[in-house]
Amino acid sequence: MHELERDYLAESRRQERLEARLALLGQLAADLLREIGEGAGVGELEQARWSRELDRVDAERESYGEQLRASRLRAVELTVAQGQAELALARAEEEPAELLAFVELSVECAAPGRFLARVGHLTACALWRPAYRAELLGGTLRLETEAVVWQRTGEDWSGVRLTLSTARSASAGEPPALAEDRLVLRERSAQEKKTVEVELREQAIADAGPLEPGLPGVDDGGEVRVLRAAEPVTVPSDGRAHRVPVSAFETAARSEFAAAPELSELVTEVVSFANASGHALLAGPVDLVRGSGYTGRGALEFTAPGAPVRLAFGGADGLRVVRESEERREGAGLGGQRTLLTRTVRLHLSRFSAPGEDAEQVVTVRERIPVSEVSAVEVRLRKERCSPPPDELDADGIARWEVPLPPGGRRTVTLVYEVSAAAKVAGL
Repeated sequence: MHELERDYLAESRRQERLEARLALLGQLAADLLREIGEGAGVGELEQARWSRELDRVDAERESYGEQLRASRLRAVELTVAQGQAELALARAEEEPAELLAFVELSVECAAPGRFLARVGHLTACALWRPAYRAELLGGTLRLETEAVVWQRTGEDWSGVRLTLSTARSASAGEPPALAEDRLVLRERSAQEKKTVEVELREQAIADAGPLEPGLPGVDDGGEVRVLRAAEPVTVPSDGRAHRVPVSAFETAARSEFAAAPELSELVTEVVSFANASGHALLAGPVDLVRGSGYTGRGALEFTAPGAPVRLAFGGADGLRVVRESEERREGAGLGGQRTLLTRTVRLHLSRFSAPGEDAEQVVTVRERIPVSEVSAVEVRLRKERCSPPPDELDADGIARWEVPLPPGGRRTVTLVYEVSAAAKVAGL
């Protein structure tokens, strides 16, 4: 540190000298330019000398300026080195932290005998997260559940039986604080009685376990889950990630090429299967493997035992879908007392096939229509104008088609629906 301080002081003094020299050269250049102006005014032209002097001044200013920039860079490097040296010195002078724990047991028994006492304790600097590996072989999928474990507790775990829990032992369990919530009733105004305010909103459809946004770390569906490693494992105390096998199962899987044109023009291969692991699958990353090898990484949401699972295995290069939408608004009813909104959605599907392919490829296309929650707004699917009509329309407004595409084929799917609103509806 003393050597760094001496070097920094020397660089500071060198910078002062260079700055003073540059200031003198700047003054010399100003005097030379004034002399040139005065000489030219009285007719004394010494172009050769003036050019020579200006070149010399510019060369010296450039040289000293480059030296000043190098000196400032060196000063910055010395400042960084000083900070590192101060940190190293502070760490060297600190006493290492030592944690001592004592356990006192009081045992009462009515009769003498031999007993076994088991004592457990919480240790910091240990963490785990779930990870998966999905391998697709024809109509069978193999899903391996693993735990990625980090630990720096100070002792190596050798040949231990690992139990993995989503309980947050370090978090204090306290009831939520109650806040006052006042509800005030008032009479609606005449204008409010004549108008119904509506708005369009997006809502995610949850088909898996509940997601608790307030819970950090592992998504366990709001309930403590316990997993156990299949075999004794060894995890060194190095703070690095170690993958520990937990379970594996094989099950029948169904593949489909699914398209949601409103979200993406890509057609994705989606594999559906049931969770046959015997335990809940926690949310985590999935390594996707086919017969040709590793194909990418996906994400698995929380899934209860026996519940269906959907995994996306990437897009299909030979399938594309283009979406077009048009809207027409007009009055309906006597005197235009209602507003009629007609929306037409056209989906153009195409397939680019390699030579030798002769089988049809079925693409599952999904498109949504609005779902009304108020009686003043009605949504109606015009099946007679749809080409072809949807194979299915569920309660959430998701229309589904099974579209077969031959090699090099093209198909167009048309969806038409109407939104009818009363005249008092505003915001549509």
